[in-house]
Amino acid sequence: MLAALRKLETSGRPFEIEVIDVDADPALVERFDELVPVLYGDLAEPELCHYFLDDAAVRRYLARYQPLALGA
Repeated sequence: MLAALRKLETSGRPFEIEVIDVDADPALVERFDELVPVLYGDLAEPELCHYFLDDAAVRRYLARYQPLALGA
């Protein structure tokens, strides 16, 4: 997913990617354990996608622009 996200990053408006180790935080393990890799923009909101990049979901999110985080 990270490679697809980086490709998307170079094809449009730039954005920031933060990779987070889900296994390092018990709360994230509880929430995302079986969904890794998972992409979210804000932990207070549902994830944008998991397993594979959902290009349309990411573009909708970027239209509101906030930094993205990838749980790996």
